[in-house]
Amino acid sequence: MDDVGIVGYGCYVPRYRITVEEIARVWGQDPETIKRGLMVEEKSVAGSDEDTITISVEAARNALLRAQIDPQRIGALFVGSESHPYVVKPSGTVVAEALDITPEVMLADFEFACKAGTAAMQVCYALVKAGMTDYGMAIGADTSQARPGDALEYTASSGGGAFIIGRDPLAAIEGTYSFTTDTPDFWRREGQAYPSHGARFTGRPAYFRHVVSATQGLMKKLSLQQDDFDHVVFHMPNGKFPRQAAKTLGFDEQKLLPGLVVSRIGNTYSGSSLLGLCAILDIAKPGERILLTSFGSGAGSDSLSLVVTDAIKERRPLAQPTAHYINNGRTYVDYAAYARMRKLLRE
Repeated sequence: MDDVGIVGYGCYVPRYRITVEEIARVWGQDPETIKRGLMVEEKSVAGSDEDTITISVEAARNALLRAQIDPQRIGALFVGSESHPYVVKPSGTVVAEALDITPEVMLADFEFACKAGTAAMQVCYALVKAGMTDYGMAIGADTSQARPGDALEYTASSGGGAFIIGRDPLAAIEGTYSFTTDTPDFWRREGQAYPSHGARFTGRPAYFRHVVSATQGLMKKLSLQQDDFDHVVFHMPNGKFPRQAAKTLGFDEQKLLPGLVVSRIGNTYSGSSLLGLCAILDIAKPGERILLTSFGSGAGSDSLSLVVTDAIKERRPLAQPTAHYINNGRTYVDYAAYARMRKLLRE
């Protein structure tokens, strides 16, 4: 068993929510049709004083609580997001200062749509295995954007997850596999306020091809079958796609459910699959195997296999569980408040 993996994990989701009914009311659409099609009922909304940096810091603090290590031992930090608050200036420098990780740290911001967080995990894993650092921190966080009135507005939400990679893990990483092509399903050019997408094209040739191919590639590489996994996490652009992917791959939908609870707050982009993994780690037992497959538009998927260790029993209770952020203290806002917080009114 590889002794490199997750030594600490944590998440953060803003408390504000807006319902499908409220968005549909503004645009004169049928909320029941939307909910049936997307299997989403509400989404999380970052407050006026929240952004990718603040979400990253909160998630990372929870990861540090579970890891129980000196932040100065973290030699690499990568923040994956497609909504970095600065066009020119790294998010990671602010995060690292807030966590007391600077100045001796390798640092970079990652971008690859919704899979930037898993890419950061892979790099941290490689650096630790190579002996270049004792610990690496990988973060995936977003305050997702969507054009007002677009179908994406019902799901584009806010949240993030953070993972500290090192030795003596609570979940060992057995291996990873990536599948990447130039598939232009989702994009935003310089200066554009909102992303564009290829509508139905984002499904079969983009999400499903890459998620299925990456998962199959990992299973072949590690000689594993569907029954070898106790829990499965796929990227959640909505509640429907991961269920369809699981069916295509021959996985029992029950293995998705603990992580799929995250879909109730919408698509947190880079935070989506990482939040799902956090939810699984909150309930997983030692010896259980977890499959994680992300998806990033443009397009690519990273697939990881993890095996939970006995260390999870003592580290898990040291920070708030994912359900705390999803279910507790929710504050519902109307569209006017949502528009103000997300700065939808532009000059």
